[in-house]
Amino acid sequence: MLGTEFGGKTVFGATLGILMLETRFPRIPGDMGNALTWPFPVQYRVVRNATPDLVVRNDARVLVQAFIDAARDLVDSGCDGITTNCGFLSIVQDELAAAVPVPVAASSLMQVPMVQAMLPPGKRVGILTVSRDTLTDDHLRAANVPLDTPVVGTEGGRVFTRDILGDAPQIDFAACREDMLDAARELVTAHPDLGAIVLECTNMVPYAADLRKLTGLPVFSIYSFVRWFHQALMPDRFAAGLDDPVPGLAGRN
Repeated sequence: MLGTEFGGKTVFGATLGILMLETRFPRIPGDMGNALTWPFPVQYRVVRNATPDLVVRNDARVLVQAFIDAARDLVDSGCDGITTNCGFLSIVQDELAAAVPVPVAASSLMQVPMVQAMLPPGKRVGILTVSRDTLTDDHLRAANVPLDTPVVGTEGGRVFTRDILGDAPQIDFAACREDMLDAARELVTAHPDLGAIVLECTNMVPYAADLRKLTGLPVFSIYSFVRWFHQALMPDRFAAGLDDPVPGLAGRN
């Protein structure tokens, strides 16, 4: 049924905005920065000078205004929700959410409390991260993650942490897969009470199915989080009730 359509933005149909770190390393399907990953259109903005080394190994808060400016630009272009391509940006979640008029889901780590609520008694969430040494209590608190949550990093692996944080022009993705499997083995061996895994790093998504097969545990990632988020921004329409006109209030969809 056609009716009055509301304007107020430039781009329609790409309602999710992704804030990207400034990188040059290759991104395969499944990676958040590969547009083929998504089953729906997205919009990207690169936050200049926000390198993986600065955001992960140092303090992303020094660039919070640059992230805010890029988020506002995405909103001006028509985005109704904002996310980012680094789990360490949980540390600027509150500032981003306060600065734009749309919902913000800055980090995959924000899933941890929700996943924990779904688990049976005696089970808890474990986290796989690109940098255990620099994932601080501040990052966890910002995402409402309990500070005693088990965390294992990929720093001891072959290439994953080295090449992602080093912004390598070429990456051996088969070796990255082995790094992820090794880290998952370490996590579940050290913590047999785990009931689920959350992947902090958005570059870990291509290996989620392998981790699920290896551990037998549910694996949550930025991909699962953003697909859930996007469903709220553009809910599926079903046959029942289509003939009933629904007046628009905000005029944004």
